[in-house]
Amino acid sequence: MSWKDTAEPVLTRMPTVRRPQRHVPFKRKLMWTAGILVLYFFLTNVHLFGMPVDPEAGDAFGRFRSILAGGAGTIMHLGIGPIVTASIVLQLLGGADLLGLDTENNPRDQVLYQGLQKFLVLVMICLTGLPMVFASDYLPASRAVQELLPIGKMGLKWLIFAQIALGGVLILYMDEIVSKWGVGSGVGLFIIAGVSQQLFGGLTIRQFGDAGSFADLSLGLIPRWAGFVSNWLNLGVGEVEFPTTVSGWLLTDAGLEIIPIITTILIFVIVVYAESVRVEIPLSHARVKGARGRFPVKLIYASVLPMILVRALQANIQFLGQILHQQWAGMPGWVGQYADEGAQVTGGVFYYLAPVQSRQEWMWWLGGQASNMEPWQIFLRVGIDLGIMVFAGGLFAIFWVETTGMGPESTAQQIQNSGMQIPGFRQNPSVLEKVLERYIPQVTVIGGMLVGFLAVMANLLGTIGGVSGTGLLLTVSITYKIYEEIAEEQLMEMHPMMRQMFG
Repeated sequence: MSWKDTAEPVLTRMPTVRRPQRHVPFKRKLMWTAGILVLYFFLTNVHLFGMPVDPEAGDAFGRFRSILAGGAGTIMHLGIGPIVTASIVLQLLGGADLLGLDTENNPRDQVLYQGLQKFLVLVMICLTGLPMVFASDYLPASRAVQELLPIGKMGLKWLIFAQIALGGVLILYMDEIVSKWGVGSGVGLFIIAGVSQQLFGGLTIRQFGDAGSFADLSLGLIPRWAGFVSNWLNLGVGEVEFPTTVSGWLLTDAGLEIIPIITTILIFVIVVYAESVRVEIPLSHARVKGARGRFPVKLIYASVLPMILVRALQANIQFLGQILHQQWAGMPGWVGQYADEGAQVTGGVFYYLAPVQSRQEWMWWLGGQASNMEPWQIFLRVGIDLGIMVFAGGLFAIFWVETTGMGPESTAQQIQNSGMQIPGFRQNPSVLEKVLERYIPQVTVIGGMLVGFLAVMANLLGTIGGVSGTGLLLTVSITYKIYEEIAEEQLMEMHPMMRQMFG
Protein backbone atom coordinates (compact mmCIF):
# COMPACT_ATOMS: atom_id res chain seq x y z
CA MET A 1 0.00 0.00 0.00
CA SER A 2 1.43 3.38 -1.05
CA TRP A 3 1.36 6.53 1.01
CA LYS A 4 -1.37 7.88 -1.26
CA ASP A 5 -3.75 5.10 -0.25
CA THR A 6 -3.01 5.72 3.43
CA ALA A 7 -3.32 9.51 3.31
CA GLU A 8 -6.22 9.72 0.84
CA PRO A 9 -9.03 9.55 3.47
CA VAL A 10 -7.51 12.56 5.26
CA LEU A 11 -6.28 14.63 2.33
CA THR A 12 -9.49 14.31 0.30
CA ARG A 13 -11.53 15.58 3.26
CA MET A 14 -9.57 18.80 3.67
CA PRO A 15 -11.96 21.76 3.27
CA THR A 16 -11.54 23.44 -0.09
CA VAL A 17 -12.99 26.38 -1.99
CA ARG A 18 -15.20 25.17 -4.82
CA ARG A 19 -14.03 26.06 -8.28
CA PRO A 20 -16.43 28.05 -10.48
CA GLN A 21 -18.38 25.78 -12.81
CA ARG A 22 -18.58 28.41 -15.53
CA HIS A 23 -16.76 31.53 -16.62
CA VAL A 24 -16.64 34.20 -13.90
CA PRO A 25 -17.31 37.69 -15.29
CA PHE A 26 -14.43 40.11 -14.95
CA LYS A 27 -16.38 42.55 -12.75
CA ARG A 28 -17.24 39.75 -10.34
CA LYS A 29 -13.57 38.76 -10.17
CA LEU A 30 -12.69 42.32 -9.26
CA MET A 31 -15.36 42.32 -6.56
CA TRP A 32 -14.01 39.12 -5.01
CA THR A 33 -10.45 40.47 -5.15
CA ALA A 34 -11.40 43.82 -3.62
CA GLY A 35 -13.48 42.13 -0.92
CA ILE A 36 -10.62 39.84 0.14
CA LEU A 37 -8.21 42.80 0.12
CA VAL A 38 -10.50 44.79 2.44
CA LEU A 39 -10.84 41.77 4.73
CA TYR A 40 -7.05 41.37 4.77
CA PHE A 41 -6.51 45.01 5.79
CA PHE A 42 -9.18 44.61 8.48
CA LEU A 43 -7.59 41.48 9.94
CA THR A 44 -4.10 43.05 9.97
CA ASN A 45 -5.52 45.67 12.33
CA VAL A 46 -7.21 43.19 14.70
CA HIS A 47 -4.70 42.89 17.55
CA LEU A 48 -4.33 39.66 19.47
CA PHE A 49 -6.45 39.47 22.60
CA GLY A 50 -4.36 38.72 25.65
CA MET A 51 -1.26 40.66 24.60
CA PRO A 52 -0.09 44.09 25.77
CA VAL A 53 -1.14 46.87 23.42
CA ASP A 54 2.50 47.89 22.93
CA PRO A 55 4.60 44.80 23.65
CA GLU A 56 8.29 45.37 24.24
CA ALA A 57 9.22 42.29 22.24
CA GLY A 58 10.01 42.85 18.57
CA ASP A 59 8.64 41.17 15.51
CA ALA A 60 10.07 37.67 15.10
CA PHE A 61 10.14 38.09 11.32
CA GLY A 62 11.70 41.55 11.50
CA ARG A 63 12.66 42.89 8.08
CA PHE A 64 11.17 39.80 6.40
CA ARG A 65 7.73 41.15 7.22
CA SER A 66 7.30 42.89 3.84
CA ILE A 67 7.71 39.52 2.11
CA LEU A 68 5.72 37.40 4.53
CA ALA A 69 2.92 40.01 4.73
CA GLY A 70 0.54 40.09 7.70
CA GLY A 71 0.87 42.37 10.71
CA ALA A 72 3.00 41.93 13.81
CA GLY A 73 0.94 41.33 16.93
CA THR A 74 -2.30 40.91 14.97
CA ILE A 75 -4.39 37.92 14.04
CA MET A 76 -2.43 37.91 10.75
CA HIS A 77 0.87 37.64 12.65
CA LEU A 78 2.08 34.58 10.73
CA GLY A 79 1.18 36.12 7.38
CA ILE A 80 1.87 33.94 4.36
CA GLY A 81 4.84 32.31 6.11
CA PRO A 82 3.21 28.88 6.62
CA ILE A 83 1.97 28.84 3.01
CA VAL A 84 5.41 29.68 1.66
CA THR A 85 7.21 27.20 3.94
CA ALA A 86 4.80 24.45 2.91
CA SER A 87 5.49 25.34 -0.72
CA ILE A 88 9.23 24.97 -0.08
CA VAL A 89 8.69 21.47 1.32
CA LEU A 90 6.50 20.53 -1.66
CA GLN A 91 9.05 22.01 -4.07
CA LEU A 92 11.82 19.89 -2.57
CA LEU A 93 9.72 16.72 -2.45
CA GLY A 94 8.45 17.27 -5.97
CA GLY A 95 11.91 18.11 -7.30
CA ALA A 96 13.27 14.88 -5.86
CA ASP A 97 10.26 13.00 -7.30
CA LEU A 98 9.39 11.55 -3.90
CA LEU A 99 5.66 12.24 -4.08
CA GLY A 100 4.88 10.23 -7.19
CA LEU A 101 1.96 12.52 -8.06
CA ASP A 102 0.87 13.29 -11.61
CA THR A 103 -0.81 16.64 -11.06
CA GLU A 104 -1.25 17.33 -14.77
CA ASN A 105 -3.21 14.33 -16.02
CA ASN A 106 -4.49 12.49 -12.95
CA PRO A 107 -7.50 14.15 -11.21
CA ARG A 108 -7.02 11.96 -8.10
CA ASP A 109 -3.42 13.11 -7.74
CA GLN A 110 -4.49 16.72 -8.17
CA VAL A 111 -6.90 16.40 -5.25
CA LEU A 112 -4.22 14.68 -3.14
CA TYR A 113 -1.70 17.39 -3.95
CA GLN A 114 -4.07 20.17 -2.93
CA GLY A 115 -4.99 18.32 0.26
CA LEU A 116 -1.32 17.68 1.04
CA GLN A 117 -0.54 21.36 0.57
CA LYS A 118 -3.27 22.39 3.03
CA PHE A 119 -2.14 19.74 5.52
CA LEU A 120 1.46 20.98 5.35
CA VAL A 121 0.27 24.56 5.89
CA LEU A 122 -1.46 23.44 9.10
CA VAL A 123 1.73 21.68 10.19
CA MET A 124 3.80 24.81 9.48
CA ILE A 125 1.34 26.94 11.45
CA CYS A 126 2.04 24.74 14.46
CA LEU A 127 5.80 24.53 13.89
CA THR A 128 6.05 28.33 13.57
CA GLY A 129 3.39 29.48 16.00
CA LEU A 130 4.09 27.18 18.96
CA PRO A 131 7.76 28.22 19.43
CA MET A 132 6.79 31.85 18.84
CA VAL A 133 4.27 31.74 21.71
CA PHE A 134 5.73 29.24 24.17
CA ALA A 135 9.51 29.25 23.55
CA SER A 136 10.04 33.00 23.28
CA ASP A 137 8.57 36.34 24.31
CA TYR A 138 7.63 37.56 20.85
CA LEU A 139 3.96 37.18 21.75
CA PRO A 140 3.92 37.85 25.52
CA ALA A 141 0.85 37.29 27.69
CA SER A 142 -0.63 40.38 29.32
CA ARG A 143 -0.65 40.37 33.12
CA ALA A 144 -3.83 42.43 33.18
CA VAL A 145 -5.67 39.88 31.06
CA GLN A 146 -4.30 37.05 33.21
CA GLU A 147 -5.93 38.66 36.23
CA LEU A 148 -9.14 39.18 34.28
CA LEU A 149 -9.48 35.61 33.00
CA PRO A 150 -9.20 32.56 35.31
CA ILE A 151 -7.11 30.55 32.85
CA GLY A 152 -3.62 31.44 34.03
CA LYS A 153 -0.60 32.36 31.93
CA MET A 154 -0.42 29.02 30.13
CA GLY A 155 -4.10 29.13 29.23
CA LEU A 156 -3.70 32.66 27.91
CA LYS A 157 -0.76 31.58 25.76
CA TRP A 158 -2.88 28.81 24.25
CA LEU A 159 -5.54 31.43 23.52
CA ILE A 160 -2.97 33.61 21.74
CA PHE A 161 -1.76 30.63 19.71
CA ALA A 162 -5.34 29.77 18.75
CA GLN A 163 -5.79 33.29 17.38
CA ILE A 164 -2.67 33.29 15.20
CA ALA A 165 -3.49 29.73 14.05
CA LEU A 166 -6.95 30.95 13.04
CA GLY A 167 -5.30 33.79 11.13
CA GLY A 168 -3.02 31.32 9.33
CA VAL A 169 -6.01 29.23 8.26
CA LEU A 170 -7.96 32.31 7.18
CA ILE A 171 -5.14 33.60 4.98
CA LEU A 172 -4.83 30.13 3.40
CA TYR A 173 -8.45 30.13 2.27
CA MET A 174 -8.40 33.82 1.37
CA ASP A 175 -5.56 33.00 -1.00
CA GLU A 176 -7.58 30.13 -2.47
CA ILE A 177 -10.62 32.35 -3.00
CA VAL A 178 -8.59 34.93 -4.91
CA SER A 179 -6.85 32.24 -6.98
CA LYS A 180 -10.14 30.62 -8.03
CA TRP A 181 -12.62 33.49 -8.03
CA GLY A 182 -10.51 36.64 -8.28
CA VAL A 183 -7.62 38.16 -10.20
CA GLY A 184 -4.08 36.90 -9.62
CA SER A 185 -3.26 35.08 -6.40
CA GLY A 186 -3.95 35.93 -2.78
CA VAL A 187 -0.29 35.57 -1.80
CA GLY A 188 0.74 38.12 -4.42
CA LEU A 189 -2.12 40.43 -3.47
CA PHE A 190 -1.13 40.40 0.22
CA ILE A 191 2.51 41.13 -0.62
CA ILE A 192 1.50 44.09 -2.77
CA ALA A 193 -0.74 45.40 0.02
CA GLY A 194 2.00 45.19 2.67
CA VAL A 195 4.75 46.69 0.51
CA SER A 196 2.48 49.48 -0.71
CA GLN A 197 1.79 50.44 2.89
CA GLN A 198 5.53 50.65 3.57
CA LEU A 199 6.18 52.69 0.44
CA PHE A 200 3.42 55.13 1.36
CA GLY A 201 4.75 55.39 4.90
CA GLY A 202 8.25 55.99 3.56
CA LEU A 203 6.98 58.92 1.52
CA THR A 204 4.92 60.47 4.33
CA ILE A 205 5.21 59.97 8.11
CA ARG A 206 6.14 56.54 9.35
CA GLN A 207 5.34 56.62 13.07
CA PHE A 208 5.35 58.73 16.23
CA GLY A 209 8.01 58.43 18.87
CA ASP A 210 7.36 57.35 22.45
CA ALA A 211 6.42 60.87 23.52
CA GLY A 212 4.06 61.32 20.60
CA SER A 213 5.49 64.76 19.81
CA PHE A 214 6.43 66.19 16.42
CA ALA A 215 10.09 66.02 17.39
CA ASP A 216 9.79 62.26 17.84
CA LEU A 217 8.39 61.65 14.37
CA SER A 218 10.11 59.24 12.07
CA LEU A 219 9.93 61.36 8.95
CA GLY A 220 9.32 60.14 5.43
CA LEU A 221 10.91 61.52 2.29
CA ILE A 222 8.39 64.28 1.59
CA PRO A 223 8.50 65.93 5.05
CA ARG A 224 12.27 65.49 5.24
CA TRP A 225 12.88 67.31 1.99
CA ALA A 226 10.20 69.86 2.81
CA GLY A 227 12.02 70.57 6.07
CA PHE A 228 15.34 70.83 4.26
CA VAL A 229 13.95 73.33 1.76
CA SER A 230 12.27 75.33 4.53
CA ASN A 231 15.47 75.50 6.53
CA TRP A 232 17.46 76.31 3.43
CA LEU A 233 15.13 79.25 2.80
CA ASN A 234 15.52 80.28 6.46
CA LEU A 235 11.86 79.56 7.15
CA GLY A 236 12.45 77.09 9.99
CA VAL A 237 10.42 73.98 10.82
CA GLY A 238 9.81 74.20 14.54
CA GLU A 239 11.48 71.64 16.78
CA VAL A 240 12.95 69.49 14.02
CA GLU A 241 16.50 70.50 13.09
CA PHE A 242 17.85 70.04 9.56
CA PRO A 243 21.29 70.79 8.13
CA THR A 244 21.42 74.27 6.57
CA THR A 245 23.75 73.36 3.68
CA VAL A 246 23.54 70.85 0.89
CA SER A 247 26.87 69.29 1.84
CA GLY A 248 25.78 68.98 5.46
CA TRP A 249 22.55 67.34 4.37
CA LEU A 250 24.28 64.79 2.11
CA LEU A 251 26.68 63.80 4.88
CA THR A 252 23.79 62.70 7.09
CA ASP A 253 21.87 59.44 6.90
CA ALA A 254 18.79 61.43 5.93
CA GLY A 255 20.66 62.91 3.01
CA LEU A 256 21.35 59.43 1.72
CA GLU A 257 17.60 59.07 1.16
CA ILE A 258 18.23 60.22 -2.40
CA ILE A 259 19.83 56.80 -3.00
CA PRO A 260 16.64 54.87 -2.08
CA ILE A 261 14.67 57.09 -4.47
CA ILE A 262 17.01 56.24 -7.33
CA THR A 263 17.13 52.56 -6.32
CA THR A 264 13.34 52.26 -6.14
CA ILE A 265 12.88 53.88 -9.55
CA LEU A 266 15.61 51.71 -11.10
CA ILE A 267 14.06 48.53 -9.71
CA PHE A 268 10.70 49.48 -11.20
CA VAL A 269 12.27 50.23 -14.59
CA ILE A 270 14.51 47.14 -14.68
CA VAL A 271 11.77 44.69 -13.67
CA VAL A 272 9.25 46.12 -16.14
CA TYR A 273 11.89 46.02 -18.88
CA ALA A 274 12.93 42.47 -17.96
CA GLU A 275 9.28 41.38 -18.05
CA SER A 276 9.05 42.68 -21.61
CA VAL A 277 12.27 40.97 -22.80
CA ARG A 278 11.29 37.64 -24.30
CA VAL A 279 11.93 35.07 -26.97
CA GLU A 280 8.71 34.50 -28.92
CA ILE A 281 8.23 31.07 -30.49
CA PRO A 282 5.79 31.26 -33.44
CA LEU A 283 2.76 28.96 -33.32
CA SER A 284 0.03 28.09 -35.79
CA HIS A 285 -3.21 26.16 -35.36
CA ALA A 286 -3.16 22.73 -36.95
CA ARG A 287 -6.82 22.82 -37.99
CA VAL A 288 -7.82 26.48 -38.16
CA LYS A 289 -6.08 27.97 -41.16
CA GLY A 290 -4.68 31.43 -40.53
CA ALA A 291 -4.91 31.12 -36.74
CA ARG A 292 -1.46 32.06 -35.46
CA GLY A 293 0.05 32.98 -32.16
CA ARG A 294 3.30 33.18 -30.23
CA PHE A 295 4.55 31.48 -27.08
CA PRO A 296 6.65 33.99 -25.09
CA VAL A 297 9.65 32.79 -23.08
CA LYS A 298 10.32 35.80 -20.84
CA LEU A 299 13.68 36.69 -19.37
CA ILE A 300 12.14 36.32 -15.91
CA TYR A 301 10.39 33.13 -16.98
CA ALA A 302 9.89 31.75 -13.48
CA SER A 303 8.68 35.17 -12.26
CA VAL A 304 9.96 36.65 -9.01
CA LEU A 305 7.87 34.33 -6.84
CA PRO A 306 10.70 31.81 -6.20
CA MET A 307 12.42 34.63 -4.29
CA ILE A 308 9.69 34.30 -1.67
CA LEU A 309 10.85 30.74 -1.09
CA VAL A 310 14.49 31.81 -0.70
CA ARG A 311 13.77 34.64 1.72
CA ALA A 312 11.23 32.58 3.67
CA LEU A 313 13.89 29.89 4.13
CA GLN A 314 16.30 32.54 5.41
CA ALA A 315 13.62 33.92 7.74
CA ASN A 316 13.05 30.47 9.24
CA ILE A 317 16.81 30.00 9.73
CA GLN A 318 17.07 33.33 11.56
CA PHE A 319 14.00 32.53 13.66
CA LEU A 320 15.66 29.23 14.63
CA GLY A 321 18.75 31.15 15.70
CA GLN A 322 16.67 33.46 17.90
CA ILE A 323 14.95 30.51 19.56
CA LEU A 324 18.30 28.80 20.19
CA HIS A 325 19.65 32.01 21.71
CA GLN A 326 16.74 32.25 24.13
CA GLN A 327 16.55 28.57 25.06
CA TRP A 328 20.25 27.52 24.93
CA ALA A 329 21.98 29.35 27.76
CA GLY A 330 25.42 28.05 26.84
CA MET A 331 25.21 28.58 23.09
CA PRO A 332 28.77 29.13 21.77
CA GLY A 333 29.56 32.53 20.36
CA TRP A 334 30.65 31.09 17.03
CA VAL A 335 27.10 29.75 16.52
CA GLY A 336 25.42 33.08 17.13
CA GLN A 337 25.72 36.28 19.15
CA TYR A 338 22.73 38.53 19.78
CA ALA A 339 22.02 41.96 21.22
CA ASP A 340 20.44 42.27 24.63
CA GLU A 341 16.90 42.05 23.28
CA GLY A 342 17.81 38.92 21.33
CA ALA A 343 16.26 40.03 18.06
CA GLN A 344 19.38 41.44 16.37
CA VAL A 345 22.17 39.00 15.48
CA THR A 346 25.64 40.50 15.93
CA GLY A 347 28.03 37.62 15.33
CA GLY A 348 28.57 33.93 14.69
CA VAL A 349 27.29 31.67 11.91
CA PHE A 350 23.79 33.11 12.07
CA TYR A 351 25.23 36.59 11.52
CA TYR A 352 26.88 35.57 8.25
CA LEU A 353 23.72 33.74 7.14
CA ALA A 354 21.54 36.78 7.85
CA PRO A 355 20.74 38.83 4.74
CA VAL A 356 21.92 42.43 4.64
CA GLN A 357 18.70 44.43 4.85
CA SER A 358 19.79 48.08 4.91
CA ARG A 359 22.68 50.48 4.33
CA GLN A 360 23.31 50.74 8.07
CA GLU A 361 24.26 47.04 8.16
CA TRP A 362 27.25 47.44 5.84
CA MET A 363 28.13 51.18 5.72
CA TRP A 364 30.26 51.17 8.87
CA TRP A 365 31.04 54.89 8.54
CA LEU A 366 27.38 55.68 9.31
CA GLY A 367 27.66 54.16 12.79
CA GLY A 368 25.24 51.62 14.22
CA GLN A 369 25.83 47.87 14.24
CA ALA A 370 28.21 47.93 11.27
CA SER A 371 30.62 50.26 13.10
CA ASN A 372 31.38 47.45 15.58
CA MET A 373 32.39 45.00 12.84
CA GLU A 374 35.60 44.70 10.89
CA PRO A 375 35.31 45.58 7.18
CA TRP A 376 36.32 42.06 6.16
CA GLN A 377 33.47 40.63 8.26
CA ILE A 378 30.97 42.95 6.58
CA PHE A 379 32.22 42.14 3.10
CA LEU A 380 32.16 38.41 3.88
CA ARG A 381 28.55 38.68 5.00
CA VAL A 382 27.61 40.66 1.88
CA GLY A 383 29.40 38.09 -0.31
CA ILE A 384 27.61 35.17 1.35
CA ASP A 385 24.24 36.93 1.00
CA LEU A 386 24.89 37.66 -2.67
CA GLY A 387 26.07 34.10 -3.33
CA ILE A 388 23.05 32.56 -1.59
CA MET A 389 20.55 34.76 -3.44
CA VAL A 390 22.12 34.29 -6.88
CA PHE A 391 22.63 30.53 -6.52
CA ALA A 392 19.34 29.84 -4.73
CA GLY A 393 17.52 32.17 -7.12
CA GLY A 394 18.53 30.01 -10.09
CA LEU A 395 17.94 26.75 -8.21
CA PHE A 396 14.48 27.63 -6.89
CA ALA A 397 13.54 29.02 -10.30
CA ILE A 398 14.22 25.58 -11.79
CA PHE A 399 12.17 23.89 -9.06
CA TRP A 400 9.36 26.40 -9.58
CA VAL A 401 9.24 25.85 -13.34
CA GLU A 402 9.30 22.06 -13.07
CA THR A 403 6.66 21.79 -10.33
CA THR A 404 4.21 24.34 -11.71
CA GLY A 405 3.85 22.87 -15.17
CA MET A 406 6.07 25.47 -16.88
CA GLY A 407 8.88 23.11 -17.91
CA PRO A 408 9.58 22.11 -21.53
CA GLU A 409 7.74 18.79 -21.27
CA SER A 410 4.61 20.20 -19.62
CA THR A 411 4.54 23.25 -21.87
CA ALA A 412 4.91 21.12 -25.00
CA GLN A 413 1.98 18.98 -23.90
CA GLN A 414 -0.14 22.07 -23.22
CA ILE A 415 0.61 23.48 -26.68
CA GLN A 416 -0.18 20.10 -28.23
CA ASN A 417 -3.50 19.88 -26.37
CA SER A 418 -4.50 23.36 -27.57
CA GLY A 419 -4.11 22.24 -31.19
CA MET A 420 -1.16 24.55 -31.86
CA GLN A 421 2.18 23.64 -33.42
CA ILE A 422 5.44 25.28 -34.46
CA PRO A 423 5.39 26.00 -38.21
CA GLY A 424 7.81 23.73 -40.07
CA PHE A 425 7.85 21.06 -37.33
CA ARG A 426 5.79 17.92 -36.92
CA GLN A 427 2.85 18.14 -34.53
CA ASN A 428 4.45 15.98 -31.89
CA PRO A 429 5.01 16.76 -28.16
CA SER A 430 8.56 15.39 -28.23
CA VAL A 431 9.45 17.68 -31.13
CA LEU A 432 7.96 20.68 -29.32
CA GLU A 433 9.81 19.71 -26.15
CA LYS A 434 13.17 19.67 -27.95
CA VAL A 435 12.55 23.14 -29.34
CA LEU A 436 11.51 24.51 -25.95
CA GLU A 437 14.55 22.94 -24.27
CA ARG A 438 16.71 25.32 -26.28
CA TYR A 439 15.27 28.28 -24.40
CA ILE A 440 13.38 27.52 -21.18
CA PRO A 441 16.12 25.96 -18.97
CA GLN A 442 18.73 28.60 -19.82
CA VAL A 443 16.34 31.54 -19.50
CA THR A 444 15.00 30.16 -16.20
CA VAL A 445 18.44 30.03 -14.58
CA ILE A 446 19.55 33.41 -15.93
CA GLY A 447 16.31 35.09 -14.86
CA GLY A 448 16.43 33.56 -11.38
CA MET A 449 20.03 34.65 -10.84
CA LEU A 450 19.27 38.15 -12.13
CA VAL A 451 16.37 38.52 -9.70
CA GLY A 452 18.55 37.36 -6.80
CA PHE A 453 21.24 39.90 -7.74
CA LEU A 454 18.72 42.75 -7.98
CA ALA A 455 17.20 41.84 -4.61
CA VAL A 456 20.57 42.04 -2.85
CA MET A 457 21.57 45.29 -4.55
CA ALA A 458 18.26 46.89 -3.60
CA ASN A 459 18.83 45.90 0.03
CA LEU A 460 22.38 47.25 0.01
CA LEU A 461 21.39 50.65 -1.39
CA GLY A 462 18.05 50.91 0.40
CA THR A 463 14.57 51.63 -0.88
CA ILE A 464 11.78 54.05 -0.01
CA GLY A 465 10.19 53.15 3.31
CA GLY A 466 12.85 50.54 4.07
CA VAL A 467 11.08 47.99 1.88
CA SER A 468 13.29 44.96 1.31
CA GLY A 469 14.68 44.50 -2.18
CA THR A 470 12.87 41.21 -2.57
CA GLY A 471 9.59 42.78 -1.47
CA LEU A 472 9.97 45.59 -3.99
CA LEU A 473 10.84 43.16 -6.79
CA LEU A 474 7.85 41.02 -5.91
CA THR A 475 5.52 44.00 -5.84
CA VAL A 476 6.59 45.31 -9.25
CA SER A 477 6.55 41.88 -10.88
CA ILE A 478 3.22 40.78 -9.38
CA THR A 479 1.61 44.11 -10.24
CA TYR A 480 2.82 43.78 -13.84
CA LYS A 481 1.42 40.26 -14.07
CA ILE A 482 -1.92 41.34 -12.61
CA TYR A 483 -2.00 44.09 -15.23
CA GLU A 484 -1.40 41.50 -17.96
CA GLU A 485 -4.08 39.23 -16.53
CA ILE A 486 -6.58 42.09 -16.37
CA ALA A 487 -5.82 42.98 -19.99
CA GLU A 488 -6.30 39.34 -20.97
CA GLU A 489 -9.59 39.12 -19.07
CA GLN A 490 -10.89 42.25 -20.78
CA LEU A 491 -9.89 40.80 -24.15
CA MET A 492 -11.74 37.58 -23.39
CA GLU A 493 -14.80 39.54 -22.31
CA MET A 494 -14.79 41.38 -25.65
CA HIS A 495 -14.20 38.25 -27.71
CA PRO A 496 -15.86 35.18 -26.11
CA MET A 497 -14.73 32.97 -29.02
CA MET A 498 -11.11 33.46 -27.92
CA ARG A 499 -12.00 32.18 -24.47
CA GLN A 500 -13.40 29.00 -26.01
CA MET A 501 -10.35 28.55 -28.21
CA PHE A 502 -7.78 28.95 -25.41
CA GLY A 503 -9.87 27.35 -22.67
